[in-house]
Amino acid sequence: MTGHLYGVGLGPGDPELITRKAARLIESADVIAFHAGVGKESNARRIAASLIPDSAVEEELRYPITTGSTDHPGGYAGLITEFYEECASRLATHLEAGRDVVVLAEGDPLFYGSFMYLHDRLSDRFPTEVVPGVPAFAAATAVLAAPLVRQTDVLTVLPGTLTVPELTRRLADTDGAIIMKLGRRFPGVVEALRQAGRLEHAMYVERASMPAERWLPVADVDPTSVPYFSLVVVPGDSVQDEPTGRRAPVPTPRPTGRPGELLVVGLGPGPDRWLTPEVAAALAEVDHVVGYAPYVDRVPQRAGLTRHASGNTVEVDRARHALELARAGERVAVVSGGDAGVFGMAAAVFEAAAEYADVPVRVLPGVSAVQAVAARAGAPIGGDFAVVSLSDRLKPWPVVEQRLRAIAEADLVLAIYNPASRTRTEQVVRAQKLLLEILPADRVVVVGRDVGRAEESLVATTLADLDAGSIDMKCLLIVGSSHTRVTEAGRVWTARFVSP
Repeated sequence: MTGHLYGVGLGPGDPELITRKAARLIESADVIAFHAGVGKESNARRIAASLIPDSAVEEELRYPITTGSTDHPGGYAGLITEFYEECASRLATHLEAGRDVVVLAEGDPLFYGSFMYLHDRLSDRFPTEVVPGVPAFAAATAVLAAPLVRQTDVLTVLPGTLTVPELTRRLADTDGAIIMKLGRRFPGVVEALRQAGRLEHAMYVERASMPAERWLPVADVDPTSVPYFSLVVVPGDSVQDEPTGRRAPVPTPRPTGRPGELLVVGLGPGPDRWLTPEVAAALAEVDHVVGYAPYVDRVPQRAGLTRHASGNTVEVDRARHALELARAGERVAVVSGGDAGVFGMAAAVFEAAAEYADVPVRVLPGVSAVQAVAARAGAPIGGDFAVVSLSDRLKPWPVVEQRLRAIAEADLVLAIYNPASRTRTEQVVRAQKLLLEILPADRVVVVGRDVGRAEESLVATTLADLDAGSIDMKCLLIVGSSHTRVTEAGRVWTARFVSP
C-alpha cells in the first residue's frame, strides 16, 4: 500500500494562519518535505517548525539556482526541470514504501507554488490531496486594512516578470491588481504602474503577517531593498478613498465648449514596423483609444491614455462611444487592424456620425491585409482585382454568392477577407464550390495566414486543391485571374496587360 502525498499551504508567514487541517497533517506526517533557496533557510520549514514531529523524516529540496547563469546544457529551464525530477524521485521512494509525505508550501500550494511541479509528476501515481492556504496577497490587503475590490470590480494577479509593455497593458485594463514576483524586476514594475496611470495609489507590502512586515506607497520604495517576500497592491476602481490610497476613477470627459476631432486609424496587419508614422504620431497624442479588444491591446499603454476595448460585433456602439467622447472635447482615436477603411471601423464611424454632425472625423490610412499578403506572394494584385468579405453577418449569403459569381465571370483577381471563423465554417466551402463552377480547377490561389507575425505562413495552391477545412479567421485568400502566373521560384504575379 502506497503512502499519501499532501501539498499543504502554510499561509503567508504567521504560524497562527496555518489551518487546522494543515496543522493536523503536519503533526502526523511520516515525511516532511520543503523547498529552500540557495544558501538560505527554508521559510516554509520556519513557519511550520513547531508542528513538525521529532519522528518525521525531513527532506530538504534545495534549489540548485535561483538567479544568475548556469552552464547546464539545457540552460535554466533544463536545470530546474532536472531538479524537480530528482525531487519527485526522492519523494516517490517514500511514497512507494507506504510513508505519507507532506510537502510544505508557503501561501497556497497551487498559487505560484513549487508544489505544483511535484504534483504534476506524482499525482497520477499516488493518492494526492492539496490543502489550501491563505495566499500572500490576502495577508497584504489585511495589513493595509483596505478593500482590494468590491461589487463588480475585476481583480487581476500579475507576475512582475512580465515585460513593461505587457504589464502596463494589463494594469490599464483591470480594476484591482496584485503584482507578485518583484525583486530585481521592481524598477520595471514601477515604470509599468507609472505608464498605466496606477502609480500614485499603488501600495507596496513586504513580509505580510511576519514580524518584519512593512508597507508604504510604491513610489517611496528603495528599489535596492525589495526582497522576494513582497508584492504590490493596486486597489480597484470602486474602492472608496482610504488612507492607503486608491486608483483615481477614469475622469469624465472634460467640457471644452467645442468637440474634438475623432481620428479613425488603421494599425496595419500586425507588426509595429507596418504602423505608419502618421498613425503612430496620432496615437501618441490622443487621450482615448476605442476599438475591438485585440486591436486596442496593440496600442502601448502610457500615462494619460484610457483604453476602451469591446467585442467584435458592436462596431456602431463603440463608434457612438468614441463620438460622445470627442463631442465632449476629448482627443479620441478609433483603431482597426489593417486599414480602417477596408472592412474596418471607418464605415461604422461614419454610419454613427450622422447623429454627431458637429464632430469632425478624419481617417488615417494603414497597410491593409490584402496588400501585406500580396507583397509576400509577389504581385498578384498587379492588375484589376476585387475584394469581398465572406462574412454574412451584415449581408445575406445570396448577395455574397452573386458577387463572387460576377467577379469570377469578369475574370478579376479576387481577395477574400473573413473566410471563416469558429462559428462560420461552411462559407469558404460553399465559395470554393461556386468558384469551381466557373473557374478552372488549376486557378492559382494564395493563402496567407498571420502575415507579418511570428506564426506567418504563405501557401500557393490551386482552387481544386485548396483545403477549405484549414482556413480560419487569420487567413486571407487571393484567387488569381487567367492572367495570374507562378514563377519557378514560387512567386505569384498578375500581368498588367490584357489582350482584347
